[in-house]
Order: sequence, then structure tokens, then C-alpha cells
Amino acid sequence: MKTLAIDTSTYTLSIGLADGDVILAEQVTNVKKNHSIRVMPAIQTLMNEADIKPEDLEKIIVTNGPGSYTGVRIGVTIAKTLAWTLNIPLAAVSGLASLAASAPVVDGLVCPVFDARRGRIFTGLYRLSNGAVQPVLEDRNVSVAEWCTELLLQKEPVLFVGQESKIHEKVIAEQMGEQAVFAGRAVPYTRPAALLALGAAVESNPTEVVPNYARLAEAEAKWIEANEKKAAGRE
Repeated sequence: MKTLAIDTSTYTLSIGLADGDVILAEQVTNVKKNHSIRVMPAIQTLMNEADIKPEDLEKIIVTNGPGSYTGVRIGVTIAKTLAWTLNIPLAAVSGLASLAASAPVVDGLVCPVFDARRGRIFTGLYRLSNGAVQPVLEDRNVSVAEWCTELLLQKEPVLFVGQESKIHEKVIAEQMGEQAVFAGRAVPYTRPAALLALGAAVESNPTEVVPNYARLAEAEAKWIEANEKKAAGRE
């Protein structure tokens, strides 16, 4: 089955092509440019390189969040349009799960991190075992401090992955101590091959695929904003 995978959860654009279990081509670009002008040309270039035409595709895989609101929306829209136009299945996969699956082959807990600003992160907790990725704690938008407190209850080491985990590394290390392990540059972003593998067994109706923004409740967002203004006023 010829499959196209697209990840636009962050500034990093990851695209992959596979034919069954064979990875035909991958492309990753990590630059701060709008996905709206990058995705389709990148897909076209990759397909030309692999000598695959749009009508050859049999499935689309896309990360549907959480992450960058604009990035997630663009990726989902393009994937749904392609699936509808080509009349082929569409698989939606968590961007965080895809990042976790990009970690080296380990047996243990993996915590993918996307920055959500204001001391908050998009994250989840996954267990990798024999190449399988199993969710332990669901994806969410949470403060770093609150998340670390919850992870400490696991009472085992947690591998943090994703280049944006570096933003919060100091706070995480101070709160979790030796229980926190950081992958650093080894796992900065989603590997297209990992996304292709994760989405292979998933299939969704294109009409049912929607972005998962993991937004804060309006009341919570206003509370955070109000407290930030109070703190700024005291400075």
C-alpha cells in the first residue's frame, strides 16, 4: 500500500512516503516558515523523487494535533482534501504519539513535549515496549509544574523527547531530579518513518477527522491571563 504521511504539528515539517513496509522517501525541514506555502511543494518534490503519482496513493496519514493551531489546521485540511479527491482512506494520529514513537528503541516511559507558551506544554505519556507505543497518560495542555508532579507518581525514569522540551528542561530537571532523562538532539522531531508505522493500522473517515487543539477552557485561559497581568503589575 502506497502511503503518504504528513506532520505539521510544529514548525518542523515531516513528510514521508512508503510502499507497504518499505520507506520510499522522507523529508524533514525545521525552519520557521508558514506551512501553507511549504507543504504542497514539499509533497510534490518527494513524490517526484519516488516516482509516485497522486493516483498511485492508497492512503494518507496525518497528525491532527495537539500543537501549533495553524500548523495542525493546515495539515489536516490538506490531508482531508487529498483523501477526498483521491477517494482513499485517511488516518489521523496524535502528533505527540508520533514524536514518542520517534524515540530510539527503548523499553520505558517516553514523554513528548511541544511548547504551549506561558509555562505550559502540549504533552502526554507513552510506554515504548518491543517497538510498540502504548498511551499511559492522555495528551493534554498542562503547566510544566503540574505535569512533573503527575509524572513523579510513575516512580520510574521518563525520557523527554522533542526539541521544544529544551525550553523547559531546567524546570523539569529541578522538579523531577534523576527521574527525568532528556534525549536532547537525538529525538528533536517526528521521524516520518515513525508516523508511517504508527498510522499503518489506523483508518478514519475523512469527514470524522478534525484537529485536536487541546485548548484550555475559556475560564482557565482568562484566569491565567489575569494572573499574568497582576504579576506584571508587581514588577
